[in-house]
Amino acid sequence: MIEFTKIEEKFLQSIEEARIATSHTDIPHVKPVSFVYHKGSIFIATDYHTRTFKNLKVNPITAVTIDIYESGKHRAVCIQGKPIILEDGKEFLEIYKIFEEKFAWVRNDPWKENEAPFLKIIATSKTSWGLK
Repeated sequence: MIEFTKIEEKFLQSIEEARIATSHTDIPHVKPVSFVYHKGSIFIATDYHTRTFKNLKVNPITAVTIDIYESGKHRAVCIQGKPIILEDGKEFLEIYKIFEEKFAWVRNDPWKENEAPFLKIIATSKTSWGLK
């Protein structure tokens, strides 16, 4: 598992939107997502019917970019990794609670175990820039 620096961790904890890239049969798919950084991993909420989820079932490799673009001050962490699908259990409930506290959309449209999964992204490589 790739470890993040303290500066990268601070940056990851300060942002709530990322972009996730997946692919199937050599067709790329990128979309914005809400995420949390927790205990060295990126967690993303998804649904079973999304293109992202379907792609990862076929090709379980992904990339995630978390960035802030300001001309001349671009800051980013880019991660490549493998997802673990969390559908229920202790870790699912722990992550759900974090999402529920952080995002109003979760509180407004709650779900239970096995109704919608989280993706736990285990970084296999990373790069970052512009962080201080």
